[in-house]
Amino acid sequence: MTDLETSREEQRRLESLSPFELKGSLIALAGEHKQKDAHAMLNAGRGNPNWTATPPRDAFFLLGRFAVRETKRDWDEWPAVGGMPRADGIAERLSLFVDQNAGEEGADLLRRMLNRVAGDGADAFVHEFVDGIIGDNYPVPDRILPNVAGVVHEYLMKVLCDGRTPDRPYELFATEGGTAAMCYIFDSLQVNGVLNKGDRIALMTPIFTPYLEIPELERYSFDVTHIAASRDTDQGFHTWQYDDAEIDRLADPAIRLLCLVNPSNPPSVMLSPRTLDRIREIVETRNRDLVIVTDDVYGTFVDGFTSILAAAPRNTIGVYSFSKYFGATGWRLGAIALHPDNVIDEQIARLGATATEALHKRYSSISLDPAGLAFIDRMVADSRSVALNHTAGLSTPQQVQMALFALFDLTYAAGEYQDIAKEVIHRRLAALAEGAGVHPPHNALQAGYYVELDLLSWAERTRGAEFAAWMRANYEPVDPIFRLAQNDSVVLLNGGGFDGPEWSVRVSMANLTHEAYEQIGRDLHEIGEYYYARFTDERGRA
Repeated sequence: MTDLETSREEQRRLESLSPFELKGSLIALAGEHKQKDAHAMLNAGRGNPNWTATPPRDAFFLLGRFAVRETKRDWDEWPAVGGMPRADGIAERLSLFVDQNAGEEGADLLRRMLNRVAGDGADAFVHEFVDGIIGDNYPVPDRILPNVAGVVHEYLMKVLCDGRTPDRPYELFATEGGTAAMCYIFDSLQVNGVLNKGDRIALMTPIFTPYLEIPELERYSFDVTHIAASRDTDQGFHTWQYDDAEIDRLADPAIRLLCLVNPSNPPSVMLSPRTLDRIREIVETRNRDLVIVTDDVYGTFVDGFTSILAAAPRNTIGVYSFSKYFGATGWRLGAIALHPDNVIDEQIARLGATATEALHKRYSSISLDPAGLAFIDRMVADSRSVALNHTAGLSTPQQVQMALFALFDLTYAAGEYQDIAKEVIHRRLAALAEGAGVHPPHNALQAGYYVELDLLSWAERTRGAEFAAWMRANYEPVDPIFRLAQNDSVVLLNGGGFDGPEWSVRVSMANLTHEAYEQIGRDLHEIGEYYYARFTDERGRA
């Protein structure tokens, strides 16, 4: 372990950056070491998975071949002009095409899709997918195509709500990934007077950094209350769960909004049933107007996952991205889910005359009844500055791929994909723990997509409080990640940047090989031993 070139002063300066911006400096350091020592750089700072779900992609491209054939059936003017797919009899033609190409990859999923829609609505369903994959029309309806909505809704109920059937279907808005959903939600809540500049909101921490950074923007300037996951096991390991007293802070009616990532990012642990029940009780009896935004992208990696969307449907806006589970970050596929009977529409209806009149003027060009326009449709309009509402919506080819991802999960057994994806994560977690020489207790609520390792907690647990205090006094909390980058070409993110423990590091378990995680574990252990050797040397000289 060599001395670190980056000074404490420079570390303090860089520590103020978002972890994702700080990562650029770490990558540069790791790259320099790679050039010097010919080490492969291991970037475990990104959440982009290194696996992809292949059957829904095969089905997409096979369906695309059929769709192009359908355009030529309508109009084929050589050399390059086709028409638009026609609905009459299209389900039967697709069925014949699938039979003729039964040996092709993707044919099986298309056959499963056809088996689900046999009968009177088959032509309309297939035509929506075929016309959608061609991309020759604007999305109509703009929120989400109707048959895509049905498939995606069924999928979301399975993976986010443990298969529960809601009293009324959720309304969906297909978005350009979860990031676009976040932007649309914050903007429309403020535009519609549900949130105002300076309002008090709560964040369940640790949390994905944009949820920390967006409230600080000048246009929002929210007063932020941090609800901290502070529970530990008897052995001193973090459980990343919440004490009842922390959750009870949400009963304050001054808190207008709660944001959470569930399972969390970076700890990657889902809320316990006890916490879900406590939040549900709070919004039912003590803070009825509380709006909850839950980002549930990692829910598919936990058995029996239940979102707060199911526990408190009237108060919750659900955000889901298809990016991580299906290896589809580049597709930008996300969805917002909102129950038709929700507290947001109620709050808009209670606005004063001045605010109501301003909103009437804002939406009058797209609705003859602006007051009756649901919040989810206001989000769609706001996403295109209202004036361009007629061209709003996620592109139709993207929506078709989204639906094929959902159909893949709905029609294949868990062991054909979901169990394999989870097993990949678990193997990598085991390799990291083995390399680091730690053996954390099993946690059934852990997704494991990321892991947050508290190095100061490790120091106190294994070497004593005096050593931990010495580390804190002599090094910056980001010192370990700079050492990893400079000495080992390993890039991790600082957990303190996610409002987690200052001395924690976030390791993405999604994007490297099994062997790489064992090496990262060894490198972390070596840094700990380096600190301890320095500590014992100083104590010996004293």
